[in-house]
Amino acid sequence: MPSLEDELFPSTPGKFKIDRGHRQFQRCFASTSTMFLWALFLIALTASYLSFQSFVHSGNRYLTASWGGIHWEKQIRNSAHIQRPAGMSVLVTGAAGFVGSHVSLALKKRGDGVVGLDNFNNYYDPSLKKARESLLNRQGILVVEGDLNDAALLAKLFDVVAFTHVLHLAAQAGVRYAMENPGSYVHSNVAGLVSLLEICKSADPQPAIVWASSSSVYGLNENAPFSESDRTDRPASLYAATKKAGEEITHTYNHIYGLSITGLRFFTVYGPWGRPDMAYFSFTKNILQGKTITIYRGKNKADLARDFTYIDDIVKGCLGSLDTSGESTGSGGKKRGPAPYRNFNLGNTSPVKVPTLVNILEKHLRMKAKRKIVEMPGNGDVPFTHANISLAQREFGYKPTTDLQTGLKKFVRWYLSYYGYNPKDVQ
Repeated sequence: MPSLEDELFPSTPGKFKIDRGHRQFQRCFASTSTMFLWALFLIALTASYLSFQSFVHSGNRYLTASWGGIHWEKQIRNSAHIQRPAGMSVLVTGAAGFVGSHVSLALKKRGDGVVGLDNFNNYYDPSLKKARESLLNRQGILVVEGDLNDAALLAKLFDVVAFTHVLHLAAQAGVRYAMENPGSYVHSNVAGLVSLLEICKSADPQPAIVWASSSSVYGLNENAPFSESDRTDRPASLYAATKKAGEEITHTYNHIYGLSITGLRFFTVYGPWGRPDMAYFSFTKNILQGKTITIYRGKNKADLARDFTYIDDIVKGCLGSLDTSGESTGSGGKKRGPAPYRNFNLGNTSPVKVPTLVNILEKHLRMKAKRKIVEMPGNGDVPFTHANISLAQREFGYKPTTDLQTGLKKFVRWYLSYYGYNPKDVQ
């Protein structure tokens, strides 16, 4: 009886027959090897295809991108070119916005270099932002379309130009809209601010930063006039909370990284090229169209009052803040010493009741408004604002000079012209 060893290793090599099961095993092994090779080939082919697709996709993104390239970089440098002794090169975020466009023009006019950044979102009619952009373009100011949270774009801008200053005005504005789209406020006012500060802290040299906070940070404060030393820890709206968060965040970056930072608390800015979501703007539109306007009242039927501040006065405050901002003290993200950290009120110091505002508009439009008086809803609005501007006066000579009568007259003149009304037809 053959042993197990004889079965496996026959005594006469070359003279044994391979049984059927053994032949099937060999065929299976050969087939498996072939399949394995084919699998490797298919994997390699798939990987090559995906790599090619990625390359094509990247190429398409590069070709269709709204920024980048030699020509684009040349435009950036031309726009940032300084034309006065000891001038500054300023990156203005929100440059196609109301305040941003006015300040950009003022900076360029006096010989500073200006590059704008704006995402042209549709919170209000983007065509108005595009019209402002056209004004800037005619003065040699380039506005780059992009988002603050695009770190690659921000890094590229700072790579092309060593900005001496950043005027950060981009934000999701509006108190009531926060109840409809809260995410947009966190995206723009918190995440966008951090993205910008991250780029600035690592820049070499670091720029000085002036940014738009808001009078809304005073929230439920009842001390009048509002002073920078008053409490700002009781916001009345999500918008106000994001601006308060911005003040805390900027303080942190000043403390850790040596960034020079100035926060500006704007008080109800109005004027030509303004924001359509503001009351004076929508009142004007509805009065001209014969529609009813809604006027809110506070507790005990008290009229709401605002410290309306004309755009030209706000521009003076922005320029004064930039000129006195001091230098950042960090380099490559490392702090070498303390840097300036400031917050200023920019207001008019003369609160006006909303019904009085409507009376002035009626006078300039030569039309009576159809009024509907309702109680103020719980949407984050506050009953009054009133700025104490003594700190800004002391630090850089801030002094508003335009009263509401004069400012609204200029606004109405612009509005009628921009929207194609013939002043003679306004009864």
